[in-house]
Amino acid sequence: MEDQPRPSTATTASASPSLDRRAELSEFLRTRRARLRPSDVGLPDFGRHRRVPGLRREELAQLAGVSVAYYTRLEQGNGRNVSAEVLDSIARALRLTDAEHAHLMHLAKGKQHKKKASARPQQVRPALGQLLEAMEGVPAYIGGRRSDILAWNGMTAAVFGDWSQLPVTERNWARLVFLRPAYRDLFVDWEQKAIDIVCLLRMDAGCYPDDTRLSALVGELSVKSEEFRRLWATHDVKEKSHGVKRLHHPLVGELSLSYESFRMPDDPDQSLVTYHAEPGSASAQALSLLASWGTDAARVAPAP
Repeated sequence: MEDQPRPSTATTASASPSLDRRAELSEFLRTRRARLRPSDVGLPDFGRHRRVPGLRREELAQLAGVSVAYYTRLEQGNGRNVSAEVLDSIARALRLTDAEHAHLMHLAKGKQHKKKASARPQQVRPALGQLLEAMEGVPAYIGGRRSDILAWNGMTAAVFGDWSQLPVTERNWARLVFLRPAYRDLFVDWEQKAIDIVCLLRMDAGCYPDDTRLSALVGELSVKSEEFRRLWATHDVKEKSHGVKRLHHPLVGELSLSYESFRMPDDPDQSLVTYHAEPGSASAQALSLLASWGTDAARVAPAP
């Protein structure tokens, strides 16, 4: 029998900040299955007879080479004793990306893949802080778990705002983007920035399901931001190590900056993120102008 659509538990995140690994696994598989059409995987599409979006459980189970009952139990959140080989087959059937595949493994394998989040504050090595300051003219910062901003240099403050004026708990990309209106004006494509942040938080939730600070952050944002609730319910995950961000800076106007993200070998939960402009471009000239203004530019940028 064709399974019936049901409300996503993710849409009720405001009711409780806790993250239930079984519910996360169930919703992740359901939403990945819903995005695939039969024609995507070479199956006939009898569209008008379908009552749910995407593939039926029976179809997905057939593609993955498992029984319908087995897949149904997994999609209901029961990932105990499931083998890595079966998860690989399901990932292939669902056409998961590498990031999605890793997320599925974390959700399904539970104890084997679960990481323990330290209660201690994340620390940046002094040498990394010195490296940031040495990168004159290049906006750069160190990001950590939960989209926390751990350290940054003067050029970052000139572009994104002086985060030193914020409480430590507010130095967080998710809170800045979803709760501070100035960042809607700063990012030309605010929606994409918001999507990127939610995808990273989802990956953190898979790696650290018992992280109470992450659970609290998700609960807070779910209560305060309708946009966050909507994006959180998609269960999308991805990693972006490079790309281009377009900004509308209050002092110098339009900026088009390429970014690169480098995970720290001794602490993969920390990343060095740098921004640069194409040499000779208007954006490069604008960055030089901001650098010449120094702390005065930081006072006008959006954070405080």
